[in-house]
Amino acid sequence: MTGGKTDGSIFTYEALVYAISGAAGSVVAMATFFPLDTVRSRLQLEEERKAKNTLATIRDLVSKEGPCTLYRGMVPVLQSLCASNFVYFYAFHGLKRLRNSKNQTAGNDLLLASIAGVTNVLATTPLWVVNTRLKTRGIGGVHEPNNNDYVTLLEGIVHIWKYEGIRKLWAGTLPSLVLVSNPAIQFMIYESIKRRVNTSLSTPAWIFFTIGAISKAIATTLTYPLQLVQTKLRHGHNYKNLPSDAGAIQMLLYILKTQGLTGLYKGMEAKLLQTVLTAALMFLAYEKISKFVFRILLRNRPILR
Repeated sequence: MTGGKTDGSIFTYEALVYAISGAAGSVVAMATFFPLDTVRSRLQLEEERKAKNTLATIRDLVSKEGPCTLYRGMVPVLQSLCASNFVYFYAFHGLKRLRNSKNQTAGNDLLLASIAGVTNVLATTPLWVVNTRLKTRGIGGVHEPNNNDYVTLLEGIVHIWKYEGIRKLWAGTLPSLVLVSNPAIQFMIYESIKRRVNTSLSTPAWIFFTIGAISKAIATTLTYPLQLVQTKLRHGHNYKNLPSDAGAIQMLLYILKTQGLTGLYKGMEAKLLQTVLTAALMFLAYEKISKFVFRILLRNRPILR
């Protein structure tokens, strides 16, 4: 690897290190704040559940279902997240290297992050469809009767393909593609702030944590309604006056009509808390892991970001 120069290939050792670091960082962060993700999904999918604050919802779930419910479906979620972030970080840094990271701008970051996001969505949506059903098993949904037929991601993919058709494995792809804007905005803001701060190997960990939190908070606030619709499309809905195969736009308009604007933001407090803390810790771990690897293996060569 030679600093700053392109070698005409997206397949580089540098991109691999960043991909592994991103995947590892995301697993550490999600495992730490997983109960917050459980609260978010329950508030999004259970229409009868009151939109209480996050702490009150956690207490309610624990008192009625036990503490284990906060960690239901954690393994497939971590597996999916690991695969998803590996693809995303590899694509982003591989493309970034092709375009010459010396001349990187906010516009370039947004473009590359968008391309990486589309690649990630098309490659990993089946994993998220299965883990959404596993994580929300037992809370109702049009697919509930068949959810007990599988317990792993691979079993789930095979089962859905066999009994529901291959299209169901990519349920919610449209909002997912639109939601590419979420990590794209996040990465654009993150990389822009990081360039202004002029980070280095000696940059304190709290700097990366703060930058990650700010970038994710802005991205999540802007795209939350689509994230709500995406979750409902993957899990299935029980709306009486809405077809089971309703699309993203149809569902978005239905929620807006029946529940108002607040319906599109139900569970947002939990989502913000979960994604901001998770993203902040993920970027902190990602930066520290990647720099640790480069410091050991490339200590005598310059690292240009």
